[in-house]
Amino acid sequence: MKKAQLSGSLRANVGKKDAKATRNAGRVPCVLYGSGEQTHFSVRQVDVEKLIFSPDVYQVELEIDGTKKMAIIQDLVLHPVKDTPVHVDFLELNDNKPVKVELPLRTTGSAIGVMNGGKLRQPYRKLKVIGLPGELPEAIEVDITKMGIGHQVRISDLAAANKVTFLDPANAVVLSIKMARGAVDAGSDDEEAEAEATPAAEAAE
Repeated sequence: MKKAQLSGSLRANVGKKDAKATRNAGRVPCVLYGSGEQTHFSVRQVDVEKLIFSPDVYQVELEIDGTKKMAIIQDLVLHPVKDTPVHVDFLELNDNKPVKVELPLRTTGSAIGVMNGGKLRQPYRKLKVIGLPGELPEAIEVDITKMGIGHQVRISDLAAANKVTFLDPANAVVLSIKMARGAVDAGSDDEEAEAEATPAAEAAE
């Protein structure tokens, strides 16, 4: 998993009034939890936006008044109109404790079915997984080179190639190639011709 650094400052007060003043100063109220006592702090809004509006998922090295902790963003609240971060929850990581995250699903290669005119469908942009921090990949990658029209990739097909446990249903289809108008499924022409020829041969007999 990709790593990033973020610098924060401890918050002396945690009330609504203090939170509003923090946001007015261009900072975002945050909390770090996962190892006992919670730590309330703030970070610069421009810094945290680089992480939350990125397609990647990061392990974040938090430096809070000289103390460093590794964490991930567990939850966040966005302003309903401005779409800016209002509050961010960080979960402290433990190398020996599995953590739940959502990883991006990415494809590699050019699918045969797409080159033949089919359309690649990807209903899942991120997949829910659980795994040890040191074994979490940057993304779940799928080589779609050999996928033809009508082919599908399910969650169960991804398990063997990854060290994480998938939390989405095993039979959920994450990738598929559908027939599009004018598409030709390579390798199917002979089968269709054979199927058409058989009834004609039987009629001739």
